[in-house]
Amino acid sequence: MRMSLPAARATRAAATVITLALLATACTAVAPGGQPGTPPARPALTGAHPCPGRPGFTCSYLAVPLDRSGKVPGTLRLQVAAAGNVHARLGTLLFLTGGPGQPGVRFVGPVAHELAPALRAYRLVMIDQRGTGGESLNCPDLQQQMGESDTLPPTAQAVRSCAQALGARRNFFTTADTVADLDSLRQAMHLRSWTLDGASYGTFTAEEYALAHPGRTRLLVLDSVVPQQNVDPLYLASLHRAAFVLRQACRLQHCRYDPAAELAQVIARYGYSVRIFDILVILSIIDPRLSSPRIGFLARLHEAAHRNPGPLRDLISGFYGGPEVRPQIYSSGLHAATLCADIPDMPWGNAAAALVGRQAALTRAIGRLPGAATWPFPPATAGAQGVVQECRYWPPARPDPAPPGSTLTMPVLLLAGQLDLSTPLPWAEQEAAGIPHARLLVIKGAGHSTQLRSARAAAAAQAFLLTRGRAVSPGRSR
Repeated sequence: MRMSLPAARATRAAATVITLALLATACTAVAPGGQPGTPPARPALTGAHPCPGRPGFTCSYLAVPLDRSGKVPGTLRLQVAAAGNVHARLGTLLFLTGGPGQPGVRFVGPVAHELAPALRAYRLVMIDQRGTGGESLNCPDLQQQMGESDTLPPTAQAVRSCAQALGARRNFFTTADTVADLDSLRQAMHLRSWTLDGASYGTFTAEEYALAHPGRTRLLVLDSVVPQQNVDPLYLASLHRAAFVLRQACRLQHCRYDPAAELAQVIARYGYSVRIFDILVILSIIDPRLSSPRIGFLARLHEAAHRNPGPLRDLISGFYGGPEVRPQIYSSGLHAATLCADIPDMPWGNAAAALVGRQAALTRAIGRLPGAATWPFPPATAGAQGVVQECRYWPPARPDPAPPGSTLTMPVLLLAGQLDLSTPLPWAEQEAAGIPHARLLVIKGAGHSTQLRSARAAAAAQAFLLTRGRAVSPGRSR
């Protein structure tokens, strides 16, 4: 659940997806852990300097305690980038990236470009959330196996070695910890309130912040929505919605067969269920219409359905043969530490549940699923994909504390890509149903992270921001 690159960069990436170059960018990994010392009594930004390669932005650092109770020592040094228009007419816009595992500061350029008209009236601020960027959690085996994927299953040993390396510190990377960091940032910037725009997992962080600090939150833009409650770790909505995405792609390409039925047939004959699902989730980020001739997903699937699985096997092996994604670009260690603490409704319960019994609970949950719930994938795919497999092995941990509120009371714009399988449309519909002042805008033909890839989504977000939520009335639009 992460932000995508802007359309032009994603298109170039899609052309070379078989080597998986799109999922890796060189950077220097750092050892996990906070800096020694104690953060100042009052939050403050230090070390201000021009952001390299980002004219008009100042970078600085926010020191926060690893554990706000003080029981576990350590300080984290989070990088912050802020635009120079300090006295912007409509105040400050905090843009939150996804994952969990993505840094924020490296996305300043794309966000500033796509939302340029609105950012003449807002001061853009972005932050490397705890466990990302220069403070990224580095778990080499897990990093090598999962890269940027949510749904590719890691080995038990990779998960266990990551948790062991992090030790007691692994308990302090929940979304609630990040929410506390964000309010420290607000205080350090001397702001009474601000507006939040989140993409993917950034929507969940924005929601939890707004529930914890409703008086500090003016507006919310939620792009590619993770619902604040009842997040389904089995990914049932995405598995089932894959049929719609495949059929939409086939309609656009004027093919005369049912690719969803062919997918079910191919999986029954050759397997590859989890890897095909993972690839479709990734393609909903970089090629949601499945139209890239270099990738040729529909054509390869069609050949496999007619007993020529070679081209599909080549695609699968190519997807998992590229260079490693380094933790400063996307931290798989943080992904595990946060998700496995945040999700309260695993088949075995919340993060505090004992390891013994988790597999049995997962087996029972999968056994209760009707085939229609996951078709064109078999129900077993839901229990074999990466989120539940990663968290099945993660040691008992401190669950993410629930925010004090349960209803978002400020104006909220929700943006959902019609073809998104990373955060599928039913998640946005679920979230919108519980918000009094919400408008859900479904972007036809779009996938994940719509503001950076759809002119319509970016325009809707800017209209909402520039009119302080009045341009988009409550309701739903397709």
